[in-house]
Amino acid sequence: MSKKNNLLVAASGTGGHIFPALAVSKEVDDEWNIHWLGVEQRLDADIIPKKYNLRTLNIKTPRKNIFLFCQYIEILMSTFQIIRILKEKKINLVFTTGGYISAPTIVASKLLRIPVIIHESNLIPGMVTKYFGFMCNYVLLGFKKTSSYLKNCKTIFTGTPLRQQFYKSNPLPEWVPKGKGPLLIFLGGSQGAKAINQIVYESLEFLMEKKFRIVHIIGEYNQESFNVKNSKNYVQKKFTNEIAALIQNCDLVISRSGSGTINELIQTEKPSILIPYPYSKNNHQELNAMILAESGCSVLINQNKISKEVFEETLDRIFKIKLKKGKTHYEILDLMKKNMENKNKVKSKVEIRKLINYFLKEF
Repeated sequence: MSKKNNLLVAASGTGGHIFPALAVSKEVDDEWNIHWLGVEQRLDADIIPKKYNLRTLNIKTPRKNIFLFCQYIEILMSTFQIIRILKEKKINLVFTTGGYISAPTIVASKLLRIPVIIHESNLIPGMVTKYFGFMCNYVLLGFKKTSSYLKNCKTIFTGTPLRQQFYKSNPLPEWVPKGKGPLLIFLGGSQGAKAINQIVYESLEFLMEKKFRIVHIIGEYNQESFNVKNSKNYVQKKFTNEIAALIQNCDLVISRSGSGTINELIQTEKPSILIPYPYSKNNHQELNAMILAESGCSVLINQNKISKEVFEETLDRIFKIKLKKGKTHYEILDLMKKNMENKNKVKSKVEIRKLINYFLKEF
């Protein structure tokens, strides 16, 4: 069978949309010609491999103001541009991961009777999945509970696919601080997190006194670096491609709670402190975080309740040393690790590949 099947991947904006789509694309690009649809001036151009033929549309991010309805109409008007792309590239199947580029792509595909698969990674479905999911052939779910919000859709639980680096063992990067102190990884997602950066800054003296080793990923957008007097146990980076290696080899992750992060923590079996982004749509980050917090895998701290004192007390509790059979250990941290080990893992990429290849055509 020659490789004449054309798959359009529509994913843009944040790592939460792009990385799962990228993982799926790499899984199926032996059978499909991949064409990628993104948005101008977003992460897309920096992340998407050239072989996936990235095309970008000039669509503006909707802002909450009196013109919001007009902005949504403008996005839907891009349907006509997408129809031309679908015809030009002779697309046989569309795969999308939500976000505002997905809506016009789904509409364009259905007008041309091209099958569509959408993946919803959050526990609470986003607006596109909620309102356009019924038009898709399948809605793939990152979490089983999401099906209860999508009664009119053909849902299949697949879990959320991760980058390949998370499915193999990676050594700790050489640039990570050396020593015996617990290794803490601070992450703010692909765009950084001001609140997490601020709590690191406020607690630096405490962190250094406790001899924690710190890797702090501050994000590339609107973030200011700050100097650390005793820097041998502290490394700061705007961005790194070695996230899997860091999480696999650390003792604790402090992070936002996007769906990608939740699934990365489950895959690596790492305990965490989660600080959900309070302005996420439908409060989905807090609900994502509850999946781990309710089973004792994570400590959830709301951003409006976090303070230097609360954060430091939480770390003191997690890393409180206990004596057992003549040996010291961190009782709470070890319990969190054990709870993480009991979380079920799903072979997401394998399942999604089967579904996508169901639409392969013989030529």
